[in-house]
Amino acid sequence: MSAAGQLASSSTASLASASGKWWILSGLWFLYASFGLVVTSIAPLVIPIETSLNFSHAAMGSIMGAWQLVYIGAAIPCGVLLDRLGGRWALLIGVGVITLSALGRAYAVDYWTFLLAVMLFGVGGPIISSGAPKVVASLFEGKQRGLAMGIYMTGPAIGGVCTLTLTHAWLMPVFDNNWTQVMLLWTAVCVLAGVYWFAVTWLTGFSDRPDSAQKVGMSQTAVMRELLMQRAVRVVLVMSVGVFLFNHGLNNWLPELLKGHGMTAIEAGYWAALPTVVGVIGSLLIPRLATPERRFAILAALCGAALVASLLLQAHGEFSLTTGLILQGIARSSMMTVLILTLVELPGIGEQRAGVASGMFFSAAEIGGVLGPLGLGVAYELSGGFSSGLLALSVVAGGLVLASVYLGRLARPGRTSEPQK
Repeated sequence: MSAAGQLASSSTASLASASGKWWILSGLWFLYASFGLVVTSIAPLVIPIETSLNFSHAAMGSIMGAWQLVYIGAAIPCGVLLDRLGGRWALLIGVGVITLSALGRAYAVDYWTFLLAVMLFGVGGPIISSGAPKVVASLFEGKQRGLAMGIYMTGPAIGGVCTLTLTHAWLMPVFDNNWTQVMLLWTAVCVLAGVYWFAVTWLTGFSDRPDSAQKVGMSQTAVMRELLMQRAVRVVLVMSVGVFLFNHGLNNWLPELLKGHGMTAIEAGYWAALPTVVGVIGSLLIPRLATPERRFAILAALCGAALVASLLLQAHGEFSLTTGLILQGIARSSMMTVLILTLVELPGIGEQRAGVASGMFFSAAEIGGVLGPLGLGVAYELSGGFSSGLLALSVVAGGLVLASVYLGRLARPGRTSEPQK
């Protein structure tokens, strides 16, 4: 072997050692951060985009919700793709589609071309969402698995913070107030994420064995039917709807809700960032503690935090509001992560079926992702405030607490399937 070949071989071997999985996790984080950049890229640019492309707030609202509707239908097929191709190649396809979505937004010329570009995100997004837990499940075990999921889940939050804080404060002035240049910048970041993912997986020799996935790929319909026969899986899917309903509902309406407490738009923006900051910290700390023996107690506690948060956000007073926002950040940072962790470790799923199971999870969850913002908006129109919507979220969170306790009983060995008749 030549010296260059030996050097490349030794480099690959070093990366493929125990530290290699952390390099792969950094690639996952970068992919999920680019996901967060693109999904939040429109929010700070609403007025410039509407002015440039000449459409209304109502039209923009339909655009903002378009990718989630596509996501619902695409999540399960994307999970099947993951189990057939393996995470390495499927995630590369996913970030490629997200890149095309960002590029399409930059070059949109009217409502319809912008809408199609946003809808394209609903095809690439679920590959990233479902692929990340599949890859983590194949590389990490025990506390490390929870920690790894917590780490990559900070990616979209940090990506979102970047778009919301940098767009008007720095990027728009640098690009002479040209919003298309900002979109092209996010496109370039997505390309870098894809290149980094390819390089890291190549250098570490990472492969999650698509040949083993073929065994479950004989009939994906049969696999999904078999998974749905497990009562614990059905409970997790129902809970995913509730978790996303709570998270997406509050995330989308929180600035307006805070304005209802007498804040200015600037004050509401700063206060709305508090749950995100708390959430990043919570993502690093909580999932690693959610080992099997205490996972369901932690899940119930997180759902309880969501319940208390939705009650406190109805109250007036700085202490109640601050406490409510902190609890909301704790809940939203880890409820989804712990629930996905629970799903992929249920008996009968494991690494081979993690792609299909995650696809089912996100397909169901995004129903709540659509209903949450829509429900709070309708409640506001009917009542003139957010109290009734927050009360409904309290009921949902209370149901999640009870479901967590029930799931803990079902997930005991031998109790995840329907009784044999």
